[in-house]
Amino acid sequence: MSFAATDAASREQLLAKVKPVDVPRKELVTGDKDFHWVTEKICGIPESKTPRWWWVCFCVAGCMATFTLFGLVWLVSTGVGVWGLANPINWGWAIVNFVFWIGIGHAGTLISAILCLLRQKWRVSINRAAEAMTIFAVVCAGIFPLFHVGRVWFAWWLFPLPNANWIWPQFRSPLEWDVFAVSTYGTVSVLFWYMGLIPDLGTMRDRAFKAGKLIKAWAYGAFAMGWRQSNRHWSNYEMAYLLLAGLSTPLVLSVHTIVSFDFAASQLPGWHTTIFPPYFVAGAIFSGFGMVLTLMLPLRALFGLHNLITQYHIDCMCKIILATGSMVGYAYMMEFFIAWYGANPYEGFAFINRALGQYAWSYYIMVGCNVITPHLFWFKKVRENTALVWIICGFVNVGMWFERFVITVTSLANDFLPSSWGYYSPTIIDIFTFFGTFGLFSVLFLLFIRFLPMMPMGEIKAVMKAGDAHGHGTGTQAVPHSTTGGGHH
Repeated sequence: MSFAATDAASREQLLAKVKPVDVPRKELVTGDKDFHWVTEKICGIPESKTPRWWWVCFCVAGCMATFTLFGLVWLVSTGVGVWGLANPINWGWAIVNFVFWIGIGHAGTLISAILCLLRQKWRVSINRAAEAMTIFAVVCAGIFPLFHVGRVWFAWWLFPLPNANWIWPQFRSPLEWDVFAVSTYGTVSVLFWYMGLIPDLGTMRDRAFKAGKLIKAWAYGAFAMGWRQSNRHWSNYEMAYLLLAGLSTPLVLSVHTIVSFDFAASQLPGWHTTIFPPYFVAGAIFSGFGMVLTLMLPLRALFGLHNLITQYHIDCMCKIILATGSMVGYAYMMEFFIAWYGANPYEGFAFINRALGQYAWSYYIMVGCNVITPHLFWFKKVRENTALVWIICGFVNVGMWFERFVITVTSLANDFLPSSWGYYSPTIIDIFTFFGTFGLFSVLFLLFIRFLPMMPMGEIKAVMKAGDAHGHGTGTQAVPHSTTGGGHH
């Protein structure tokens, strides 16, 4: 008997003793659906008549967005003093809101880039909406550093452009770091989002042409860039998508790390700490996933997407929120420990003042929302209750805003000299500008779900049983990798 035959026989004997169980894979598209159903379901949303609830939400969001417009016009015409900034608190809600919105945008890049490289197939039903959320959050974030410079018409000086005065920006300024971080992050996020849209825009173009809607067909076709569903197109697409995923992955870590340097590079007690970079990144992913669920759960109910956004998707996102929330809670504890262990009286006072001082109310809101509430996700029954999940994610979003408020304001309000201490109170212009950005964000997101396919059809079909080489689809033949994204199915 040959060695190969002996090895095969021993392997068969071992398998007979172990009796391995074939563990079924989680169904990412439930209900025994076929490729045609996926195309009709996803394309049917932008093709159907605009629902009444969309108009109501759009009008409300549009009215809210005018608050930001009013606040910015008032600020430009009057001056940054209308924001309630005063010594020693020269950073108020503007920086708080900037960091908050940048953090919201991190989930999109994480879901699309890192989970793509890690081959986490459950991401496919939520990645496009998360990418769109990223872009719209970056738009909202960019408003605050742009206008807080005061003379916004000179904001182009922040870029290192050749000029007759031989004046260059101060590259050691945190504001300059933010310019490069946000512009790079926004550019790559738009490219990544648009790259994923191209196959589905080709499908929407073909369907609009068949339906005789030539204006829609022309509009979708212009952005589809001649996409024809060919094997060559798919091969180039997948290569480019993987390349962008690799380029985007460092951005998840670097962008919020640079934002954290706005604080950590200073000498101010409560800011000058090396824990900020990983702490900010974990907090950004934490708040980003909270916002993804806040947006996707209502859409799941309104559009009947239960077969595409399954309980398994919700469960995975809840577990990520639980993990990153635990990291954030650990960072809170380590801040107090390092302040005590370092024996720096100014540092120790800064953290004791957060818990017992004049801003203690905001600190305990932060701890309650970010540390206590997410631990409810340890319980499976909580993760399976979509109403509870949505409420908890709302608390996460509130808590993460208060975290940025606590970090920014409490350290500035009580610095080294008691004679310069103060108390920060936002003005009505602060409030209008901030809450109006939620309206702007909602307007952009509502336009996205109304006119563009909110899920990648090709990627969803590739993870269905019919698209799995080991699966057994019903009524649909298996096709190679993700070439199923066209409108021909």
